[in-house]
Amino acid sequence: MTALICGRRIFSMRNSLFKAPRRKESGYYVLLPEIGEDLPEKNPLLKEETMLPEFNRLSIERCIAAIGKQTIEFEQGIKALEKDIEESKNLDIFKDVFEPIEKLEIPLQTTWGISKVLYFGNQSLMPTKSYLSIHKRAWTAISQKYDSQPLNEACKKVNEDTQKLTDEQKRILQKYLLEGRLNGLNLDETERHHFRVLIRQISMKSEEFRQKLEVVTNLFKHKITDPQKMKGFPEEFLKTVAVDPAQYEVGPWIITLKPHIVQTFMEYCPDGLERFNIWLSNVLKCSNHGEQEVETASLVNGITSDRCEIARYLGFKHFAEMSMSTKMAGSLDNVYKFLDTLRNAAFPHQIREIDELTDFARERGFEGLLKQWDVPYWARKQKRTLYNYDEEILKEYFPLPKVLEGLFKLIKNLFNVEIIEREKVDVWHKDVRFFDVYDLEVSDSEPVGSFYFDPYARGDQKLLANRHFGWVLIMRNKSVINGTKPLTSLIYNFQPPLKDGTPSLLTFRGVQSLFENFGHVLQQVLTRVNSAEIAGLSNIEWDAASTSKHLMAHWVYEPEVLKSISSHCETGETLDDETIENLRRSRTHMSGFNLCKELYLCKFDLDLHSIRKPWEAIMKKNWKEHFVFPEDKKDSHVCSWDAIFVDNLGAAYYSDLWSKMLAADVYSAFQESHGDADHQRKIGGRFKDTFLSLGGSVPANEVFRRFRGRDPSLKALIKHLKIN
Repeated sequence: MTALICGRRIFSMRNSLFKAPRRKESGYYVLLPEIGEDLPEKNPLLKEETMLPEFNRLSIERCIAAIGKQTIEFEQGIKALEKDIEESKNLDIFKDVFEPIEKLEIPLQTTWGISKVLYFGNQSLMPTKSYLSIHKRAWTAISQKYDSQPLNEACKKVNEDTQKLTDEQKRILQKYLLEGRLNGLNLDETERHHFRVLIRQISMKSEEFRQKLEVVTNLFKHKITDPQKMKGFPEEFLKTVAVDPAQYEVGPWIITLKPHIVQTFMEYCPDGLERFNIWLSNVLKCSNHGEQEVETASLVNGITSDRCEIARYLGFKHFAEMSMSTKMAGSLDNVYKFLDTLRNAAFPHQIREIDELTDFARERGFEGLLKQWDVPYWARKQKRTLYNYDEEILKEYFPLPKVLEGLFKLIKNLFNVEIIEREKVDVWHKDVRFFDVYDLEVSDSEPVGSFYFDPYARGDQKLLANRHFGWVLIMRNKSVINGTKPLTSLIYNFQPPLKDGTPSLLTFRGVQSLFENFGHVLQQVLTRVNSAEIAGLSNIEWDAASTSKHLMAHWVYEPEVLKSISSHCETGETLDDETIENLRRSRTHMSGFNLCKELYLCKFDLDLHSIRKPWEAIMKKNWKEHFVFPEDKKDSHVCSWDAIFVDNLGAAYYSDLWSKMLAADVYSAFQESHGDADHQRKIGGRFKDTFLSLGGSVPANEVFRRFRGRDPSLKALIKHLKIN
C-alpha cells in the first residue's frame, strides 16, 4: 500500500475504507476551502521553472486554498471518470482512467507534502489545527479513487484477461482490486451499510483514544527537587526538563510522560523509587485505575471487536487474517512460526542476561530482585562497564558534517549514487539544505530525485518526538505521465552548532537513525518505476517496507565506515580500534531480553485482533510466554498503545521485525564478499536494481528472490543477534 515514512513508523496512506473516514454513503459532496486566495495555477505552490516549492511565499492561506482547489478538482475528476466508464464500451483503463487520476493526484499530493513538511519543520507557519484540516481534506479526496464502484467493476473486467498487460500494469490493477475489496465494494447494499457504520465507529473510537491519551500525557507533571536524584543525566536532557534551563544543574525538574522523556529518565535515574513511580504512571495512562473520564480500556476491546467484525464482512476469519492481505508474510501461520522461532532462540538468553544483570547490580549495592523498572538503568550501567559505552563521550566523535561525508561516500561506493548539495534553493528555514541525488548509471548531469535536510532543533518551531530520531516525509512521487521526480524531506532535532564554532554533535543513536532514514530516502528517490501509484515506497508490503532502512543500520558498525564518519570535535582523531570493537560488541547487549520484549508486543497485537477474549487475559498469557519477570497486575500499557489503536499498526506491529529479518539476510550477502570492494559493489548494484528501484511494482517476495536467489531465512537475524 502507498506508504509515507515518518520517523520510525510507516504512516500508510489510508486508502482502504477500514482505515479512514469516508465520504457519505450516498450522494456526493466536496470540501470547500475555509479561507485562502484564488490560485489559478495547476501547481500554485511551486516555482514553474524548478518545480520546487516557493517557501518564501508560502502561508497557511495559500496552502489551504491550494488544497481546497485541488481536492475539488480531484473529486470532480473521479466523478467524470466514473461517468466515462459507464458510458464507454472500449475504454482503455490505463490510458483513459489511471493516467488521468495520476495527473490529478500528483499536484494534490505535492501540496499535501509541502504542508506536511511545514507542519513538522516550522509550526509557526503551519500550526497543528491548520495541518490537520489540510491532511483530512487531502486524505478524504485521494481515498475516493479506491471507493468507486464503477472503477472497481472496470478493474474486474480487465482482470479477466491480463496476458497483454505489463508487470507494472498488473500490479496497479491488483492494487485497485484489493483496495476495492477492503473498502467493501464487493458487498451488497445492506452489508455495505453495516460495514460503513462499523468504519465510522472505529474512526470515532480511535480519535477518542488519541484525544484521551494526549490529555493524560500532557497533564502529568512530576516535580523533582533533589539534585541527587538527577545526578548523571545528560546535560541536554537536564536542560529540557529543568523549570529554568539556565539552572539545569540545581533544578527543580519536571518529568512528563512523553515517550522520549520517560525513556531517558528510566535509563539514568539512580533512585529506584522514582523510577518505579514514573514507570507505574506510564503504564497506567488511560487505564481503569485512574480517572474514568479518560480511560481507554473499553475502547481497546471496542476497536478490536469492530475491526474483527469488519474482517468477517469481507470474508476473513478475523482482522489479523485480513491484515495479511497487505503483507509479505502472506498468512498468520507464517508470522506465528516466525515469532515462535525467534522466541525459542531468545528466551534462554533473556534468562541468562537478567541473571547476569542482577549479579552486576548487587555487586554495586542493589538489594532484592530486579524489577521491570530497574532494567533500563542497570542495563545502561552494565553496558558502560562492559564496553565503555557512553553516549556523551561518543558524540564528540560524530560531528554532523563528518557523518554526512562518510555516509555519502558509503552510498557512492555501494550503489554508484552521488549526492550533491544544491545552493540557492528556497527553504523554510536558513538551516535547511537541499541535495540532488544522481544515479551515475543513469546520468551524472541530471538528478533522479532530490531531498531537503532540516537537521537542527528549533524549540517550539519544530515537532519534537525524540532527539535521536527523525522523519522522512514524501513530498512528491515519481510520475512519468506528470514529468515529476521524487522529492523528499528529512527532518531531525539534532543539537545545533554552538556559538564557539563547535559543529552539531550526534549521539551514536542519532548516527544510527540518520543511516536508517537514508535507506528510506534512497528507496524513494532511486525508483525506476513509471507510475506514482507503485513507485518508491508506494505499494510495498508493510512488513517489507523497512528493509532498506535496517540494511543501512548494519553498515554503521563496519570498522571502515565508523572510521570514515568519526572525527573528534577538538582533536580530529577518528575512533580507535578498541572503541570500534566495543561498539560492535555492545550492539547485542541484552539482545535476548530486548527481542523478547519486541516479540511480546508483536504477538500481543496479533492475538488482540484474532482471539475473542478481553485484552487482560490475552496480555497475561503473552506476558508469561515472553518474560522472566512476573506481570504487574496493574500494568495496563495497552490502554496507551497508540501505535495499534491510532497509528494503524493494528495486526501489523510485527512488520518492522520482519523487515529486520529481511535486512539481516540481505546484509549477509554483502558479508559473503569478505571485504572485497568489487564484490560488494556488485552486490550493491543488485540491491539497487531490486529493492531500491522496483518500489511496489513487484511483490516483495519476488523482489527478495531476485536479489538473493531464494526465499528469506531467519538464520542471518539469529546470527546477527547472537542468540543462536
